[in-house]
Amino acid sequence: MPAAERRFPALALGPGMTLDDLSDDVQAQYSDLGDELAVTLDSETRNELAMLTSALDPEDPDELVRRAVHMLFQRTVETGNLDFHLRSGYDCTYDEYLSGMTFDEMTGADQFPQAQDNDDRRYQF
Repeated sequence: MPAAERRFPALALGPGMTLDDLSDDVQAQYSDLGDELAVTLDSETRNELAMLTSALDPEDPDELVRRAVHMLFQRTVETGNLDFHLRSGYDCTYDEYLSGMTFDEMTGADQFPQAQDNDDRRYQF
C-alpha cells in the first residue's frame, strides 16, 4: 500500500464514496477510538512534549495532546487540506458533512436536470 494511502485512508477508497459513507466512517472511527488512546512517542515528540509541559505547566500532559489535536484539526480545516482529502475520498466537503447534505442537495441542482448547452456559435467569431 502506498504511503499516502496509509496516512490518508480516504485516498484508498476511490470514487463512489458519498457523504453517507463519510458519516458512517466517522461514527465507526469515533467508536473505535474510545475514551483513551495509547500513543507511542518517538524521541523528538517526547522532547517537544516535555518542553511544552515544563513551559506551560498543565495539570495533565494529556491536555497538551488534546490541544495539539484541536490545533491540527483547525489548521487542516483552515488551509483547505481537510476539504481536499474529503473531496478526493468521499466527494464532499467538511461544510457538506456538517450540514448533512451536499452542495447540489442544498441548492436543488440535483433535482433538476441541467440543460445541455449545444450552442457552438458562442465560440465562433
